[in-house]
Amino acid sequence: MTAASRPPVAIVGTGLIGRAWAMVFARAGHPVRLFDIADGAALRARTLIGDGLAALREAQLLDEAPAAVLARIAVTDSLASALDGAVYAQESTAERADVKRDVFTQLDAVAGPDCILASSTSFILASVFASHVPGRHRCLVAHPVNPPHIVPIVELAPAPFTSAEVVERCRALHEAAGQVPILVKREVEGFILNRLQSALLMEAWRLVGEDYVSVEDLDKTIRDGLGLRWAFMGPFETIDLNAPGGVADYGARYKASIHGMVDGITHEPWSPELIAKVEAERRALLPQADHDTREAWRDRRLMALVAHKRGQDKGHR
Repeated sequence: MTAASRPPVAIVGTGLIGRAWAMVFARAGHPVRLFDIADGAALRARTLIGDGLAALREAQLLDEAPAAVLARIAVTDSLASALDGAVYAQESTAERADVKRDVFTQLDAVAGPDCILASSTSFILASVFASHVPGRHRCLVAHPVNPPHIVPIVELAPAPFTSAEVVERCRALHEAAGQVPILVKREVEGFILNRLQSALLMEAWRLVGEDYVSVEDLDKTIRDGLGLRWAFMGPFETIDLNAPGGVADYGARYKASIHGMVDGITHEPWSPELIAKVEAERRALLPQADHDTREAWRDRRLMALVAHKRGQDKGHR
């Protein structure tokens, strides 16, 4: 399928994630329709999308001129017009089950019969917000990492009632758009990425809270240690390469030590005092006034890393 023949995609909710999704699909050649219930939000989002596309171009992650990609993105004044002819709708509204239930009621009522309805939710299961709609077979979660126009992973998390054919079409659409979809085989709260991230975060907060390490030194441990490997390998490939005999060898060598290290550890909810401690250490490193500047720095670093990985991956798969 050529870029010129790609079908329309609807973006419902035009905050940070919705804007990023618009760039993902427009960059891949899809006509994109923006809709937001808040007056003027979609129009403002399109302006910000133009800035984002320019940054992608500067990082060599956009093959076309930003203006050409932006021309594929249109602002609509109704949900029906956004969904007219669309084969896919990405919902990125408030992270509340009641809001998403209402939005999916409306999506299912006006979308064409073959339109896939996907949510960007980070934690809410599709069976919670879509079980009541007649077209529930075409509903699922497509959970990205922020920001999805730079970080390509997307977790496809169907409900038990989601059609396998819909899941496959959704996977193919995201792959064609340059994303890296994975399948969450059974519904689980938080999906895969957030559960992995949460496991590390809980131990990170415990180690800081019990004064084993500072906030800055813990971040260095990931940034200049684990994160370097994890930028191009997952944990199973990491351990496979960390023992001469592979995974079986690693298990034989380290299973008892690893289980012993974590046995009996409990992770308590973060107390107000602990949150204040971490906040104070972070603000000493990054004043709140510089927060937005550092976010932009993060995105530039991510874009540079993605561009580097693309160059390195050519011919090495």
